[in-house]
Amino acid sequence: MLIHPTLEKLKTLRLLGMAKALAEQLQMSDLGEWSFEDRLGLLVDREAAEKENRRLQTRLRQAKLAQAACVEDLDLKARRGLDRTLVAKLIACDWIRERLNVIATGATGVGKSYFACAVGQKACREGYTVEYHRAPRLFPELHLAKGDGRYETLLRRLAKTDLLLLDDWGLYPMNEEARRDCLELLEDRCGKRSTLVTSQIPISHWHETIGDPTLADAILDRLIHNAYKIELKGESMRKRNANQGGEKGTLLKTDEFKKKDERERTGEASK
Repeated sequence: MLIHPTLEKLKTLRLLGMAKALAEQLQMSDLGEWSFEDRLGLLVDREAAEKENRRLQTRLRQAKLAQAACVEDLDLKARRGLDRTLVAKLIACDWIRERLNVIATGATGVGKSYFACAVGQKACREGYTVEYHRAPRLFPELHLAKGDGRYETLLRRLAKTDLLLLDDWGLYPMNEEARRDCLELLEDRCGKRSTLVTSQIPISHWHETIGDPTLADAILDRLIHNAYKIELKGESMRKRNANQGGEKGTLLKTDEFKKKDERERTGEASK
């Protein structure tokens, strides 16, 4: 039997995992010891794994996460303000299935964006659709979308996304249009999809940031009351990483000088 046409047909049918697995099987010396059922089962398993991996890559590409973060790398030390039990629950992504929200607050640099992206990446791995947006850019984008006819389409897409990540919420005061767009966005998602918000501003000050008392009540009612709340603490991660980088650079520079001095001493001794 000619195997090349079969491989080509598998590729034409976009059964790329099966094609790769079949080509690998043909290179095995003990292939004759395998039953037909075993070989077929391995081909199907490989195809299923390949398809799931492609779907995952598509979800990650559509999520447009700001950082390459993963939950396995989260710093869960007590001083960071991350409760291990709560984090474990969030990592399991049950809250997304239950259509709840998460609010992460804390000073600049404590890792809010990294936490959000890590949870978003885990949600992608669990099969959920995710979109990351910085709030200061999303609302101007919604404004522009009204002018070019994309507004309704954009709102529908955001409404259908399983997990919406809103980073840097409240960084700038909202104007009237942003307040109304925010209410429309959260109204479409309330009780239907999950939203994770990060902010430098404590929740107690969000009323002031939103501005209009009536719209603020409506927005916060849809966002806060069914949300897990996390307050991240500790020093700025950017500052800590910069200091560690400086120390490393100093150490490398010192090592270079030591090697240079040693070469010079060796050269003098030879003379």
